[in-house]
Amino acid sequence: MSSQIPLPDLDRLSRTARGPGDGGDGDEGERPARRGPTPEELLAGLNEPQRAAVVHEGAPLLVVAGAGSGKTRVLTRRIAWLVSERKAHPGSILAITFTNKAAAEMKERVEELVGRRARIMWVSTFHSACVRILRKEVDKLGLTSSFSIYDAADQKRLMQLVIGELDLDTKRYQPGPLLHWVSSHKNELRDPEEVAGLSSNKLEESYAAAYTLYQRRLREANALDFDDLIMSTVHLFQQFPDVLETYRRRFRHVLVDEYQDTNHAQYALIHQLCAAQLEETASGGERVEPAELMVVGDADQSIYAFRGANIRNILDFEQDFPDATSILLEQNYRSTQTILNAANAVIGNNKGRKEKRLWSEAGDGERIVGYVADDQHDEARFVSDEIDALVDRGHKAADVAVFYRTNAQSRVFEEVFIRTGQPYRVVGGVRFYERREVRDALAYLRMLVNPADQVSLRRVLNTPKRGIGDRAVACVQALAERDGLTFWEALRRAEDAPGLATRSLTAIRGFVALVEELQSMVSAGERADVVLETVLERSGYLAELEASDDPQDATRVENLGELVAVAREFSDDPVSGPSADPTDVDAGTLAPSLSDFLERVALVADTDQIPDDGDGVVTLMTLHTAKGLEFPVVFLTGLEDGVFPHSRALGDQPELEEERRLAYVGLTRARERLYISRAVVRSAWGAPTHNPGSRFLDELPVDLVDWRRTEAAQTSWGRPDLASSSRYGGVGQPTDAGRRNFSAAAARADARAKAKPSREIPSLEPGDRVTHDSFGLGTVVALEGSGDKSVASIDFGSDGVKRLLLRYAPVEKL
Repeated sequence: MSSQIPLPDLDRLSRTARGPGDGGDGDEGERPARRGPTPEELLAGLNEPQRAAVVHEGAPLLVVAGAGSGKTRVLTRRIAWLVSERKAHPGSILAITFTNKAAAEMKERVEELVGRRARIMWVSTFHSACVRILRKEVDKLGLTSSFSIYDAADQKRLMQLVIGELDLDTKRYQPGPLLHWVSSHKNELRDPEEVAGLSSNKLEESYAAAYTLYQRRLREANALDFDDLIMSTVHLFQQFPDVLETYRRRFRHVLVDEYQDTNHAQYALIHQLCAAQLEETASGGERVEPAELMVVGDADQSIYAFRGANIRNILDFEQDFPDATSILLEQNYRSTQTILNAANAVIGNNKGRKEKRLWSEAGDGERIVGYVADDQHDEARFVSDEIDALVDRGHKAADVAVFYRTNAQSRVFEEVFIRTGQPYRVVGGVRFYERREVRDALAYLRMLVNPADQVSLRRVLNTPKRGIGDRAVACVQALAERDGLTFWEALRRAEDAPGLATRSLTAIRGFVALVEELQSMVSAGERADVVLETVLERSGYLAELEASDDPQDATRVENLGELVAVAREFSDDPVSGPSADPTDVDAGTLAPSLSDFLERVALVADTDQIPDDGDGVVTLMTLHTAKGLEFPVVFLTGLEDGVFPHSRALGDQPELEEERRLAYVGLTRARERLYISRAVVRSAWGAPTHNPGSRFLDELPVDLVDWRRTEAAQTSWGRPDLASSSRYGGVGQPTDAGRRNFSAAAARADARAKAKPSREIPSLEPGDRVTHDSFGLGTVVALEGSGDKSVASIDFGSDGVKRLLLRYAPVEKL
């Protein structure tokens, strides 16, 4: 047995926590029980910088841990070192991670090293640590220790009540954007009073009023939301120095993982516990020495600014703690040197970063494989074919991950994988056709084709909100049951519904008029993409999302744009479209209808997941979701300016640097093989956009990439001439500022150019007699709109009054 350095007696709590079997392997009567690893065992397998981080004493320590450099091992070994060699009481250690899973894994690994006394340590997320403190101290803030913690659903329900109580316009003020705005202020430690004082216009005043009432209702409910947990703890320490002193005395060793992802509130909490500024205690006694602080992180992997993370927290660490020591972990244990050289080259273009270069003993490995596809379908086919080849050569599907910048990009990979029978899973997101906004849009289309589809009709009846609530729906349903009508027929006769309020009747009439107008497009055989475009615009669904400040709504707009692209591809070429059956040779003989499109989508959306055959499934995920993971094989796709980097970042240096850090994260997830790909042409709202290669491709050393295909090999004809503007096959594009101003509306206008030619619109007046191909003779009752938007209400006798869009309606004046 290895020689043992005996531990001094810890206090009773620590002794109680240790039980039999905590490392002992001999008879206690003959020799001392083994209570922990030796120093040599704790430092075994560590490189020199890792050892230095583990044994460091005294000054605050910043460990700059490059991707794959073994930071978790350093953290766990340091905690074990503190307990075993520095005689630290486990209860004096506070270790902060960003996920409960990471906290549990860290605690388990430390327990394996030092035994069950590790359970006394506080190893938790910021939120969990704050809950423990508040359960004990929150009475000082006027709440009881049994306070509730509101999750996202609870917060949304409460904010909906607040919006109603303040009588705010529900179309302009929605729970999602409001809660995002409130969260941003809480992360900056701004309370409602401060925010109200900063308001400079009516909108901000209304938001501030909602924040104020939201907080009041939370207090009345003896509840806190997740952002409150940290903000309230910081305020507690500010208002009650004696409480702060208690926790500064308790936590003598503070360790923080992923420090680059901390926001201002989290930074303030760490500063309160560890900064040296507190010269005197609240009781006037001796000065409380600051806790020994170690933070671990990598500014090059700071990719969560949209969640409030502040990269300055790690970049300015040595200014915040002037006596700090810094250690660089540059040896990578994950990737080949070729992959690391590529990542080093790309991230080296960011300014103001702490210089480091990752290196590996794993050897150069395979060159990076590059591919320039004609379009996104060609790119997905290349990925699918390459995965097949890798599996044939011995890789498992579970070895492979496909990364993309935005969720909408998953759709084409999903459809190609379904067609080729490749098992896959979407991680950190919902399958494309299961996303709420996609299901809403398809429900509109299904309802237009089949008004008897009550499920689809009810889904969109008040989506977006148009003043048709549950009570109005119940009144219409009662009419339908009384008179034996379908729900749609009852809506058209809503004035007969018992107990229906006038306001609701007006809203229902507006909805019925909208549906009948859209149905005239379907009856006229309009293209699926044009119908979908019109539905999204005329319903107000798209405008509501585009006006929202909620980042999730921006993603929903992108997903709707992808759905329009699906519809356009189908309308252009139903046989070779992404969800077509190649064996259906008759599919193109007739113009595809909206019903054909919905049928095709249903077949793709409802395809059963292919069972896992034991070798796993390919993983699809966004780059943000990929952080912290690793795979033997990585496909980094969509490397085009405007896609990745995202169009929002072009022309904005801080955002562009965040995108470059995201690229660095993606590159360093790969262990053995890395593929990079882009498409020359990619659909945006169904319109082809010609994207230059990502500037990140230009930053890769030429000798590292084996380009299997470049733009010179493009094989798709009938496209505009593409003049190269990038070493890797870019094309002429707008300026950065122009691309930032590029709107979905511009692409939609291009898509509408493919709409059916307008009929000659007859000149009608009320009282005119007309004939319709399906409804026969009728009399014009009323007219509204002009030009292509002219709408006529025509009484067809037994068929009732129809509201027809004259651009599409087969109406002839008699």
